[in-house]
Amino acid sequence: MKSLALFFAALFFISCNGDPEKSQTSDEQKTGVPTGPEVIIETSMGTIRARLHEDTAPITVQNYLSYVDKGFYDNTIFHRVMSNFMIQGGGFEMQNGVAREKTSGKGIKNESPNSKSNVRGTLAMARTGDPDSATAQFFINVSNNDGTGPVTNLNYPHSNGHGYAVFGEVIEGMDVVDKIKEVSVSTIFMNSQGLLGRVSTGSHENVPVDPVLIQSIRRAD
Repeated sequence: MKSLALFFAALFFISCNGDPEKSQTSDEQKTGVPTGPEVIIETSMGTIRARLHEDTAPITVQNYLSYVDKGFYDNTIFHRVMSNFMIQGGGFEMQNGVAREKTSGKGIKNESPNSKSNVRGTLAMARTGDPDSATAQFFINVSNNDGTGPVTNLNYPHSNGHGYAVFGEVIEGMDVVDKIKEVSVSTIFMNSQGLLGRVSTGSHENVPVDPVLIQSIRRAD
């Protein structure tokens, strides 16, 4: 009887405390909040703080931080804004009131098969039709773009069988993102002299009429 009592006591301990062989030790496991490096995105409309998903998109995070560390994003703009979809930036800089495309590095491997879902508030890499073409441009999802939202499904294996790699999430400043998504847009924008100009590489749709600056992106302290 004594051994039987010890057996049930052990079962009770495991049911209350979980499998001792699978104890949770990381901050993410303890709190349920993803851990990873954080960045501060200073914009002309406010500050956004994002946590990067180093666990599920390590190549993408390393690539993004390489641009951050060399100040690539300073004085760039959100050049594509769609209020029910996403805000995209990081590829054009303002020069004398005209948005000019910046020269970026080589494309990276698309990590969308292993990345988190394209839901509201997540950061993902922009790319061309080539799945491994993402360089510096990124976007912030302002809706759930995982098949449950109003526009499209950006998750793997959708979007031509490749998806878009999520590499971070907004943890502070989603109200700023929501302000940006509501700005007036056109195929033209207003330059610093108050004249109508076009993005220098040609006609682009959904360009904010008044440029929304990314003043800088830095690693958080």
